[in-house]
Amino acid sequence: MNVVPAGTKVDYTITYLEMPERPDIAPAQLPGDVRLERAIDPPVWYFLSLYEAVGQEYEWQDRFIQAETDPQALQDFVRHPDVVIWTAIRNGWPAGFYMLDWSEPGECDLAYFGLVPQAVGSGLGRPLLQTAIATGWARDGVEKMTVNTCTLDHPAALRLYQSMGFEPVDREVCQRTLMYDRHEG
Repeated sequence: MNVVPAGTKVDYTITYLEMPERPDIAPAQLPGDVRLERAIDPPVWYFLSLYEAVGQEYEWQDRFIQAETDPQALQDFVRHPDVVIWTAIRNGWPAGFYMLDWSEPGECDLAYFGLVPQAVGSGLGRPLLQTAIATGWARDGVEKMTVNTCTLDHPAALRLYQSMGFEPVDREVCQRTLMYDRHEG
């Protein structure tokens, strides 16, 4: 296994995906030890705790930078009435979450989706994503659903989104300085 040390500047590719038509799916049956909780008027620290727990291994940094540079914008996003966080609780602790953003007319953006490291490989990812997609499309007026992922995310993320009906519509190459050692290979 190759280790890329923290502080290294790396290139990564963002893939933007869309689901232009409502799929014929319903929320999935989640494992019996998992329940979904909708966060009502959540504080920013709650979002950031999920964001960190899921995204630290994948270099999710942008919202922490925003918390320092423009905390009001972050609070406005998290507390927006058309942005909703759903947390998958397994045995009393967050196993993952998804965040849906309906703030653009006709669109639902799957703003965040992921599992904490201890839940990766547990069989929760696909049914949680199916539930997120069904929930996103359930709101009246949705004409398309969007999501993006990048090559720093879990290696199966892009394939999973595509297997659920999302289609790539654009790509962008970016650079990021790693905050943590990254294990590859």
